[in-house]
Amino acid sequence: MKPVLRHLFLASLRYSRFATALSLLAIALGVALGLAVQLIHDAALDEFGRGLRSLAGAVDLQLTGPRTGFDDRLYAEIARLPQVADIAPVLELEVRLPGRTQSLRVFGVDVLRAYRLHAAFQPKPEATGGEGGEFALFAPDALFLTTPARTALGLETGATLRVQSGTVERTLRIAGGVPAAPANQPFGVMDIAAMQQVFDHIGRISRIDLRMRSRTDPDDMRTVLKAMLPPGVEILTPELAESQAVALSRAYRVNLTMLAAIALVTGAFLVFSSQRLAVARRVQEFAFLRAMGLTRRELMLGILVEGAVLGLAGGVLGIALGHVLARLAIGLFGGDLGAGYFEGLAPTLRFEPLAAIAYLVAGVLAGLAGAWGPARDAARVNPASGLRAGADSGGFHVRTGAFLALVLATVALGLCVLPPVSGVPVFGYGAVAAILAAAILVLPAIASSIHRAWPPGRSATVRLARARLGAAPGQAVVAAAGVVASVALAAAMGIMVTSFRHSLDAWLGVVLPADLYVSASRGANSGYLDEALIARVAQLDGVETLRPVRFDSIRLDATHSPVTLIARPVDGGKILPLVSTEDREGKLPEKVPIWISEAMAAIFSLDIGDEPLIPIAGKPVPCRVAGVWRDYARQYGAFVIELDDYRRLTSDFSANDLGIWLRRGASPDAVAAEVRAATGDRAVDIAVPREIRDRSLAIFDRTFLVTYLMEAVAVVIGLFGVSASFAALASARRREFGMLRHLGLTRRDIGRLLAIEGAMTAAVGSVVGLAAGAAVSVVLIEVVNRQSFHWSMDIRIPFVGLAAFACVLITLAALAARLSGRHAMHQSAVLAVREDW
Repeated sequence: MKPVLRHLFLASLRYSRFATALSLLAIALGVALGLAVQLIHDAALDEFGRGLRSLAGAVDLQLTGPRTGFDDRLYAEIARLPQVADIAPVLELEVRLPGRTQSLRVFGVDVLRAYRLHAAFQPKPEATGGEGGEFALFAPDALFLTTPARTALGLETGATLRVQSGTVERTLRIAGGVPAAPANQPFGVMDIAAMQQVFDHIGRISRIDLRMRSRTDPDDMRTVLKAMLPPGVEILTPELAESQAVALSRAYRVNLTMLAAIALVTGAFLVFSSQRLAVARRVQEFAFLRAMGLTRRELMLGILVEGAVLGLAGGVLGIALGHVLARLAIGLFGGDLGAGYFEGLAPTLRFEPLAAIAYLVAGVLAGLAGAWGPARDAARVNPASGLRAGADSGGFHVRTGAFLALVLATVALGLCVLPPVSGVPVFGYGAVAAILAAAILVLPAIASSIHRAWPPGRSATVRLARARLGAAPGQAVVAAAGVVASVALAAAMGIMVTSFRHSLDAWLGVVLPADLYVSASRGANSGYLDEALIARVAQLDGVETLRPVRFDSIRLDATHSPVTLIARPVDGGKILPLVSTEDREGKLPEKVPIWISEAMAAIFSLDIGDEPLIPIAGKPVPCRVAGVWRDYARQYGAFVIELDDYRRLTSDFSANDLGIWLRRGASPDAVAAEVRAATGDRAVDIAVPREIRDRSLAIFDRTFLVTYLMEAVAVVIGLFGVSASFAALASARRREFGMLRHLGLTRRDIGRLLAIEGAMTAAVGSVVGLAAGAAVSVVLIEVVNRQSFHWSMDIRIPFVGLAAFACVLITLAALAARLSGRHAMHQSAVLAVREDW
């Protein structure tokens, strides 16, 4: 392409400054959102992964068991194997701190061997007064804290910390630090024997870490170990443990990235709108260039260069803006954007060249994609007809792609039945893209239908706007293209979030039937209620009945994350939020009935009537799936077992939680005071269902706050599209406005005409966008959500909210169209039509 022509085309971007600025800003926002999400989560995952690798130590294999631990005699048996070079036991507990809101993760290690496998756990005594020395490592009350833990708890060496074991408070002394601990990792270290004694875990450990001798075949070693391990203890590598932990946030990260991608696609529609209308305005200019010898290929290439430059500039601006947004988001929401996956992490952002280049390329591609259609149409302009006066009136046409839209809708249906790829609903997002593309293709037909259905009215401006919509529906299509994508996104997310929130609220109502809830270990596993204490609470005045609940976390295999075991009275599953249940007449009494969550059913491919072997208390227990229930609290699966069955299998009569039903007329506050007196003032948390519900919904709203903000950005981009389109339209229609001024219309009348046309355009986009959004919401709920989180939900459509949203959008679009046409309205009527004299 000749340099003079390249400069000629790029100069047009400076001429249409308003449309150029809005297109550039739209692409920049799409790039910035996507890059910010990636930067934040890459930094969080890197920080999280470094912490896990450091805590794992220099080990080859980890033998990991249930949350309640396993018999430490296994450690001695494995240590005698000739293939083992080094071995170390670890006891890990999330310790409840009475009187404090936070808990503390504490590791019990063999302090004499920690330097060999667990350098990050190596404690260092710090003398205070007459205390200290190497024997301080073994003191039964010695706790060593990392620097972040000291800062968070406000403790120095020599201070004491109250911890909870069961419902008993014990005092630990801060005896020193953990110098080699990874940065930003708040935890404590104790000698494993002392920790077992303090927290009543005598003979129990959480995992065994080992390093193999050189030339030991890993497969042979696994075979030997599998023959020795009790059910529920699995062999993991540090890399596998890290990948399972990181996978927890993958679905959330992918969903946010897809929202950013849709925002970028909306920006591409905006480029399409502005370039299409710019082509209509510059018909005479292009015809003149063709007459002067410019080829079709050069003309098309020139317009594509305009789009590429827009995308490049938007990409560069978006990269800078993305880093700013990432820093702000980490400060406001944390490294997990409020989702709770990496709570407490303070990741450090860094510039990622590959990510920046990828999003820069995405910005350029968005600009090229938006300019492709207009460039192709411009290349088809006939020079002879294009040089005639009035050729730049902007009255172009867009053909209806009804057949292609039908094909895309069929493709979307087909994509919905395909399975996820590595846990990511790739085909579900493909179905969303196909639905949006189909919606754009049917815009001309919808615009014509709205024109026919719109009442003519008595106002001249209304009749003119209606006639314009019918005569040139292509202009409405171009202006509404960006609106469709943004409205569809907002409507789909609105329906999904409303459905999710309604389903969560209803679920909480089912799983929280008691009057009071007593918890000894919320967010921790060092607290529990023993059998004697449960009996005392049951005898309190005002207590009608109570239901103990016991939790554990067990591994069904090494390839999946642990599932949660919930032991509680379930009355044959009747009190669970079941989505399906078995035929009770066909049940087998010799199998222990369990009720699995939807996530567990999906992840482990289980169904009603299946008979899995579940490792409970170190024994394989033949079970029968008696039902599937809805669970919004545990993403990687859970199952419920009758409390009596659990106690029979484990001889464990303790509980983590109690649900208490009160006698008629009993005061919840009075009963709560009696419970505190029986358990200890700070040993338990007591809440009524309303408090738990409000807290859960607040967490839900915080998690989706980032989603709401990204929706808002997409809607703003859609409004940018209306504004840019009508700015270009108003410039292209200057002769039409001049003629209307000669016929008696005032500038105010023309402004009203533009506002009505803007409202009609937004109405077209809103109608199609809402319909597309409804279809997209079904895909999000039934495909993306199920494949990402394995949850079902009842669809609830917020009709009032969507109607209000559409009305506000139409009003804003009318205002944007009115303001964008200011320049054309202020032109002299004579000057506007003089070329036609």
